[in-house]
Amino acid sequence: MRNVTHKLIDALIIDMDGVLWREATPINNLGRVFQLIDEMGLKVTLATNNSTKTVSEYLSKLESFGVALQTNQIITSSEAAASYLTGRYPPNSRVYVVGEPALEQVLAENGFEITDEDVEIVVAGMDRMVTYAKLRNATLFIRSGGAFVATNADRTFPTPEGLVPGAGSILAALQAACDIEAVVVGKPSTYMYEEAMNRMGSTPQRTLVIGDRLETDIAGGQRLNCQTALVLSGVTDLMQARAWSPKPDWISQDITQLLLEMKD
Repeated sequence: MRNVTHKLIDALIIDMDGVLWREATPINNLGRVFQLIDEMGLKVTLATNNSTKTVSEYLSKLESFGVALQTNQIITSSEAAASYLTGRYPPNSRVYVVGEPALEQVLAENGFEITDEDVEIVVAGMDRMVTYAKLRNATLFIRSGGAFVATNADRTFPTPEGLVPGAGSILAALQAACDIEAVVVGKPSTYMYEEAMNRMGSTPQRTLVIGDRLETDIAGGQRLNCQTALVLSGVTDLMQARAWSPKPDWISQDITQLLLEMKD
């Protein structure tokens, strides 16, 4: 499906999980993918809801697939969470994290104290080692008046074996226990997309958002009136894609097919 042409686009914002890879398994030849992007003269930023890796770790992962990018070409939901909190809470605010070391590291680097005592803010993200004790602690802190922030609400996470619980599943458990809705800073919130366009000097009208999830990647792009492209290599199938309204500008099997269609 194609409603736009490559000539109208000068920048790409690309999701990672389900678009570039499924866990440690690349989707297509990523070296070729970024070669095509370069041949088309497009700027590119990767924006992910995944909070389990730092930007440096993502750069290393990309390098293992033959792709070299710069630090400012990657934005994570951990960074979005840190930016949101920095604008609203003083330095050294005390944060309890339901998440993995990368999220804790990014928050600590931005001046927040990671602790389980006198907690002022609870930040929840993907946590593949989550325990009942963590959920219990977070619930008590939130019910005692702590602010409640989530990196994203992605219910599932694509792996080579299939879909598994994502950060949104953990978030759902906490929201059910607390009777409080979290502030979600990841997609479909537009923060990461706006930051990506600022870095690339692009505008919504000339930016194509590429993702595999309708309710986050595509919805976030559509909120900003960006052009959008859904790839079917992640969590969404063709029937779901066709039922979505408004429809994405492009629907392709994977990112390689999308770029080849754009190049024609």
